[in-house]
Amino acid sequence: MLHGLIDFLFPPQCAACCALGNGLCETCAPTAPLLHRRLPTLTVCALASYDGAARRAVLALKDGRRDVGSALGARLSEWIVAGTILVPVPTTRARRRTRGIDGVEVMARAAALHALARVATVLEPIGTDAQRGRNRAERVAACGRFRCDAALVRGRTVVLLDDVCTTGATLEDCAAALRAAGATVVQAFVVALAQPDRD
Repeated sequence: MLHGLIDFLFPPQCAACCALGNGLCETCAPTAPLLHRRLPTLTVCALASYDGAARRAVLALKDGRRDVGSALGARLSEWIVAGTILVPVPTTRARRRTRGIDGVEVMARAAALHALARVATVLEPIGTDAQRGRNRAERVAACGRFRCDAALVRGRTVVLLDDVCTTGATLEDCAAALRAAGATVVQAFVVALAQPDRD
């Protein structure tokens, strides 16, 4: 109800071109085949490279744009198999308070709704540090930053979901926590792939 009223008073605008109607319009939404990157234990599938419209959409999502999260989730859902268990990579509590939402969770719920999949919010950050702003060596060295609620994923195959993959360290760290909890995870979906040396 509240979100509907907000949308009526402040219609959603495309994060890339500012056209009214959607968080990411059809013209700006990525349409090319999925990009792929192989990490040590995961295959990452992305809608686009981290530039242009995709970069503007991710930054809007990080700024708390729920409509952009919904639009990106709908776009990702086209490649998600029905019944998949999606595990969103969580943001820190401090960032969630600042933004008002966990954008990746919003994206995951939208993707699940369209793909008839499920969302399991089973990962929790340990500590308050985030990867954003770290150099490549610091990103790769960071590990053990998540814990997992084993009861919800033990014995199940899950798919990770995040906004951007740079070095892949966060995704690998999340995958390690999930495997330690008894889950199987070999794939992740992201909005965009950034160059590993990008800060």
